[in-house]
Amino acid sequence: MLATAIIMFREVLEAALIIAIVLGASRGIAGRGRWIAGGIALGLSGASFVAILANVASTTFSGNGQAILNAVILLGAVAMLTWHNVWMSTHGRQMSAAISAVGSEVQDGSRPLAALLVVTTAAVMREGSEAVLFLWAIAAGGEHGTSMVLGGLGGVVVGVLVGLLLYLGLLRIPARHFFSVTSWLILLLAAGLAAQAAGFLNQAGLLPALGYGVWNTSHILSQHSIAGQLLHVLVGYIARPSGIEVVFYVGTLLTILTLMRTRGGRTMAPAKLPGQPVGPGV
Repeated sequence: MLATAIIMFREVLEAALIIAIVLGASRGIAGRGRWIAGGIALGLSGASFVAILANVASTTFSGNGQAILNAVILLGAVAMLTWHNVWMSTHGRQMSAAISAVGSEVQDGSRPLAALLVVTTAAVMREGSEAVLFLWAIAAGGEHGTSMVLGGLGGVVVGVLVGLLLYLGLLRIPARHFFSVTSWLILLLAAGLAAQAAGFLNQAGLLPALGYGVWNTSHILSQHSIAGQLLHVLVGYIARPSGIEVVFYVGTLLTILTLMRTRGGRTMAPAKLPGQPVGPGV
């Protein structure tokens, strides 16, 4: 439950940050609420469609086919997270400025109100689709459906509340620290998902194990405990990993770090958060 709540909180908060910037940059425009609400609805519809496709695919495959499907979905999530980290490391500031510019251009009439809908739809659908993939990973790990629903609802409520407080200026998060922490969490999450995908591919007989139980930390932290399950989802903790899982984890970690360093420089460009100046008209 806790793992699901944290995942949903993070995804909802990232979408809420974009929406808050759009709301701040378009303040005073008549009818902006309808367009932004429409964007949220379309984004949620798109993410729901992704969830339906995943469910249809799940019922189609069984046995090794199910394991391969799980691996493909997990590796898709890894690719999305890699792109997210590398892109944000080079375009974080530009993204915030671009979103603010859209609001300013709508205000001065050089862009139609529909631009607000497009930006909001893209943000909500992206984060919603990522949430679908991550929840799939949690479900594949054996999480009970009821606890996932309760945890997910809790994460959504808290994420929306924090986003609202940010927009109203009642809560401030230092941009540099927020995006730095988020970047590292995404990095570890992607490595963990890659290790899980390797496990499924080994289960399907497509990859060698390269040894079972490379180490065993079950006596220190059981993977079935609450803390163990949480770390399994967030950073890919495995108490008794196989060699191929270790290779995929370390390989993904080093690959993303290298791409971030070579493409994005040494530090992430901090985007401006709600509560900070984001452009004209705010």
